[in-house]
Formats: sequence, C-alpha cells, structure tokens
Amino acid sequence: MFKKLPRKKVFRDPLYGYITVEYEIISNLIDTLEVQRLRRISQLSGVSRVFQTAEHSRFTHALGAYQMANLVIANVDGMENISEYEKVVFLCAALLHDIGHGPYSHAFESVTTTPHETMTINIILSDKTDVNKVLSACEGLAEDVAGVISHSGKYPLIESLVSSQLDVDRMDYLSRDAYFTGAEYGHIDYYRILRSMKIVNNQVVVKASGVHSVESYLMSRYHMYFQVYYHPVSKRFECLLEGIYARIKDLHEQGIKLDADVESLINVINDSNDIESYINLDDTYVNGFVKTLTKSSDPILSKLCKAFERRHLFNFIDLAFEEGEERVNLIRQQYDNEYKKYLYQEVKVSGSAYNGSNVEGVEIKMLMPNGNIVPLDTFSPIIKSLVPSSYKTIERIYYFED
Repeated sequence: MFKKLPRKKVFRDPLYGYITVEYEIISNLIDTLEVQRLRRISQLSGVSRVFQTAEHSRFTHALGAYQMANLVIANVDGMENISEYEKVVFLCAALLHDIGHGPYSHAFESVTTTPHETMTINIILSDKTDVNKVLSACEGLAEDVAGVISHSGKYPLIESLVSSQLDVDRMDYLSRDAYFTGAEYGHIDYYRILRSMKIVNNQVVVKASGVHSVESYLMSRYHMYFQVYYHPVSKRFECLLEGIYARIKDLHEQGIKLDADVESLINVINDSNDIESYINLDDTYVNGFVKTLTKSSDPILSKLCKAFERRHLFNFIDLAFEEGEERVNLIRQQYDNEYKKYLYQEVKVSGSAYNGSNVEGVEIKMLMPNGNIVPLDTFSPIIKSLVPSSYKTIERIYYFED
C-alpha cells in the first residue's frame, strides 16, 4: 500500500548508529518545512545554559522517536500482527509528535494559550502545511496521525506507544538528553525494555522478567526531571524569555512600535491559529529580535534582552531551604509593582518516580508467567515504595536584579 524507497535512507545517530528510512512517505515528511524547522528549535531550551553540550535540536529527537518506533516494531512481541497501515500511522505519529513546539520549546507557551500538543495537531490537519499535503496523499492518514497524538481512541495501542508512561518519546529523549548533557543517571537499557514488552489484547504489557529494566528506567526518568529538566539555571533562563515575550506583548497592546521584526510573534499572540506565522517562529528568529532589542528605547525590554545576550540570569530562592522569612517577604515587596510580570516569578513544580495504578489508564502493566496481568506497583516492591516516598515538590522564587 505504501511505496518504499528504491534504497533505504539512513541518518547517522550517536544513540542508534543508524536511523533507517524505508518508506517514501517518511522521507517526504522529513523534508517538509515543518519538520526541518525543528532543526532550529533546541530540545532542552534553557538546560543548555547549565549543561553546555546540550545543544541538540527537536529535529534530532523527532528522528530518534521515529527510530525508537522502528525498534518497537522490530523487537516487541506481537507487533508483527499490526497492519502496514497501522505501522505507518505509528511511524508518522512518532516522527511528528513535536512539530508544534515553539521557539525555545516550553518557554514559548507563556505567551499563547495553546499548548504545543494542540499546535502539533493543528499543523498536521491544516491544508496550508507541507506535512498535511504529504499525509493527504493517503486518504484519512492525516486525521489518523492527529488522532493518535490527541488520543482519540481509534488506535489505542499506537496511542500508548507514542504517549504513555513507557513510550517511544520518553525512551528516546531520556537516552538522548542524558547523552548530550553527560548526566550518567539518565541512561536506560531500552533494548532490554523493548524485548520485555509484549502486545496482549491490543495493549502493551511488560513480562515479569523485565521488571528490573523498567524500575531502572523510572528511576532514571525521576532523576533526569529533578536534576536536569527542573534545574534552577534552566528556569532562570526561561524567566528572561518569558519576561521579554510579556513586555513585547504589552508594548504592542499600548501601540508602541518596536524597532525589530516581531510581526510573526505578535500574529501568534493575537491568533494562535495563524499557522503560517507560527511556523516562522524558531530559536533563530527569537535570537534575531532579541539582539536588535538590546538597543530598545524601552528600559525594561532593553535590560532583559541584554541579560539574555550576556547570560545574566534571574536570581532565585529555594523556599524549602530558605530560613529567612523576612528576606523572602522583603523580595516579594520589592517586586510588588507594575513590572512584576517581567522581573519576578513564583514557580512550583511537583513529580514522583511513578504515578501508580491510582491514575486510571496510565499504569505500566506486568505480564505474569501464569498469564495474569497486574499493575507494576503491585508487583514491584521497589516501585510500590516509590509511589508515595518519591513525591517531591519544588517551590522557588525567581527575580531579576541588575
């Protein structure tokens, strides 16, 4: 049904050696404007300001998630039973799952009410995008790929393989981000996990013999989130970006013209459905107007843009370790003014090693030797103990000082 390339295309990759493309439709998708744009969007945004080698892009992760989907198809017991059409839907969804990310990834979502997952679906379904044109060569494919990403329920097995607690997205980005940050605790034995997975009754389960690799995977994910993704330096950088976005938005609403090309940014702020403007936004675009606005006549905007250029980041206080309540109150009072939204943030993040079977539909399921299927946290004493004990909350105050 789907045409294959006369000769397989390969991409060199530090994790997999080679990423292999055999379907023409996948090759065409990779060459679209929307997927190539991901080369110009950093995978880890502000994390590269503390882990200096973390300069990889969303494009490398998109290809990695696609290759992990290939590995699932080749290694997971039961995947041989899915149709070729379902296989291609899976590969396309893995490749395209992040095309809706804005510049510097999650920091951009502070200026739009539309999350990147929704933008991904909009880009796939819009008849104005190259991605949609490629997918529309097969009737219904664009809708089915979008449905997998939105969890419409039509292909529950593929949906769980693309987005769940054990999916191709997480298995690639944990391995890839660990490699590029140098964080040793992020490495996972994904081959062992894949060989332990099995499709039973159209759902993913893990054989009991593979429990140790899953336990290690969950601990690696836990440490990566609190040691890398939630690193305070990363958020200090993102605070700068969010302050810049907010100031540009407010100045525009006041009718003040800026001496920089921010048209696409303003268009998206005003209308998140402006796909053409959204696709024009990437890290390079942001870097360009930030450099220009270091000379802005607006002192707040100029100050923040200069700080962005020079890595003069926000300061922070971790409330869990701050003993001086008087100092915290003093800082809060200092920033209780009209510029607070640009120069001050209070941030609270929470997480645990595993959500557990108390969250319906997301638990990892284990296949016992007798054929019974049980939740991971009822089978693994380690994970059972981690569900309550690993829950952690970080509360910090971020503030900018000259």
